[in-house]
Amino acid sequence: MPFFYIMASNLESNRALGGVGAIILTIGSIFPPLALVGIILLLVALKGLSEYYNEKDIYRDTLYGVIFGTVGIAVALLLFIALFLRAYMNRIISPLVIPNVQPFRMLFGMILILGVMFVFFMLESIFLRKSFDHLAAKTGEKMFGTAGLLLIIGAVFTVVLVGFVILCAAWIVAAVAFFSMRPAQQLPPPP
Repeated sequence: MPFFYIMASNLESNRALGGVGAIILTIGSIFPPLALVGIILLLVALKGLSEYYNEKDIYRDTLYGVIFGTVGIAVALLLFIALFLRAYMNRIISPLVIPNVQPFRMLFGMILILGVMFVFFMLESIFLRKSFDHLAAKTGEKMFGTAGLLLIIGAVFTVVLVGFVILCAAWIVAAVAFFSMRPAQQLPPPP
C-alpha cells in the first residue's frame, strides 16, 4: 500500500507541474523568458507521467517536439539577426544604395524567417500532438486530444500570425486537461 501512495502523490505532483507549466507557457507567449520555465516544468511532468503510465512515447514525443521548437526559434533568430546586420552593413558600405532593392531583400528575408518558423512549429506541434494523444489514451482525459489538435491548427496559422493566439488557447486547454486528470480507478479485490 505505501508504494501505491507514493505513486499517487507522484501522479498528483506531475499533474500540478504539467498544469502550471502549460499556464506559464501561455504567459510565456507574451513574455518569452517565462516560456523556458514552462517548457522545463512540462518536460518534468510528462517524464513523470510517462513513467507512471509506463508509456515511453509520451516523454519521447514531447522531447522531440521541444527540440524542434527550440531549433526553429534559434534558426529564425539567427536569420533575423543576419538580415538586419546585412542591411546595416550595406548602409555603412554603400550609403547610396538603390532605394528599391533593399526593401525587397528585407521582405524576402522576413518571408524566409516566417517559413522557417512555420516548418519547425509544424514539426513541434506534430510531436506534441502525438504525445498528448498518448496521454489522452492513458488517462481518459479527452481534452489532451483537443489541446493537441489546437497546437496543429495554431502551427498552421502562424504564417498569418493568428496562430499564436490559437497556440495560447491550446496551452490553456492543456492546463485544464492536466488539472482535470484523475487517477485510474482501482478495482476492488476479488472476493
